[in-house]
Amino acid sequence: MEKKRRVVITGMGGLSPIGNTAEDMWENAKKGVCGIDFIKAFDTTAHKVKIAGELKGYKAEDHMDKMTARRLARFTQLSIVASRQAIEQSGLDMEKEDASRCCVNISSGIGGLGTIEEEHYKGIKRGFDRISPLFVPMAITNMAAGMTAIEFGFKGSCTCIVTACASGTNAIGEAFRQIRDGYADVFLTGGAESCITELGIGGFTSMKALSEANDPMRASIPFDKERSGFVMGEGAGVLLLEEYEHAMARGAKILGEVAGYGVSCDAHHMTAPLEDGSGAAQCMKSAMTDAGIDPDQIGYINAHGTSTPLNDKCETLAVKSAFGEAAEKLLISSTKSMTGHLLGASGAVEALLTVSALRDQFAPPTVNYKVPDEDCDLDIVPNEGRSVEMEYAMSNSLGFGGHNASIIFRRVK
Repeated sequence: MEKKRRVVITGMGGLSPIGNTAEDMWENAKKGVCGIDFIKAFDTTAHKVKIAGELKGYKAEDHMDKMTARRLARFTQLSIVASRQAIEQSGLDMEKEDASRCCVNISSGIGGLGTIEEEHYKGIKRGFDRISPLFVPMAITNMAAGMTAIEFGFKGSCTCIVTACASGTNAIGEAFRQIRDGYADVFLTGGAESCITELGIGGFTSMKALSEANDPMRASIPFDKERSGFVMGEGAGVLLLEEYEHAMARGAKILGEVAGYGVSCDAHHMTAPLEDGSGAAQCMKSAMTDAGIDPDQIGYINAHGTSTPLNDKCETLAVKSAFGEAAEKLLISSTKSMTGHLLGASGAVEALLTVSALRDQFAPPTVNYKVPDEDCDLDIVPNEGRSVEMEYAMSNSLGFGGHNASIIFRRVK
């Protein structure tokens, strides 16, 4: 059997409520900085939900000219900015690359929701034949991937996986497989999302998914017995993946390695996970099998950990099922306690944090934790991060529709 190609990470870029670069995000995550606050994007007077994880200090004109910014939905802007950071860190020179072997897979769960709202308001006021001719290309979910490919001249496969909150992890995992199996040498991959809008907040509020807490420090509280729903976040995360020999040949600095990837479907309910966690457990087991490792070799899991009553309970059961006795020694935290839930970008941002955790041998905390829950009794690294020796770490994402995705990273010394 032909030996599979190794896949490494040579660049990372991101924006989230706790930082507008991958390194700033990680430094704040280590400190337990919470980026959740009262919504400033719109007037929340008539809304039950008044709290979200918005970006701090992001201005499109700091990264592109005004005309370009006006022609791109916010989630696409964020994808391009994060990708630039990843490219810069990687040192990739496209003049020396075969562009047909350079690919993009950048996901989004919802895409240009803000654009859809804005143009709908215009249509009601002025007539729908007079909305922007750029409405459709700005709003469609694949445009972050498409415009990112245009920005950097990547001419290989360009795709956008949409699997709700598992999208970012699925994008990275499928890119990993394409490089490993020989279809590509380089991939820009991850996710971007910006849905802190009236319709976005209203839609999730009406389905009772969001926390209606009035204290930003007690809104996104994964694994806490008083959790009552997730907090919407926004941002983007992008990794530059490369085939190992390709990266070594150009002298790239290797930040980490993608070791395994697993997927499964609950095939159960539109929004609720399987209550016994069996679907997510199967996904984690598949990722470990793919990586060729045993459960006790994983030192840390960045949990999906949304702060909804059912998700956190089910994910705890899933980890216990997948890891057996090894679950007792695992560190498993939810960085959503700091960033909120970035929907289709969450898995990508959490991948950046997981790779950074491996590099620094440090598990970030689950912050603002106060009330223990007997149904969530694993070591969730409460309130303060912790040093840990580990070679492998996992990141989980579980999406509406029963989509489960787990990815395993390996430390490269």
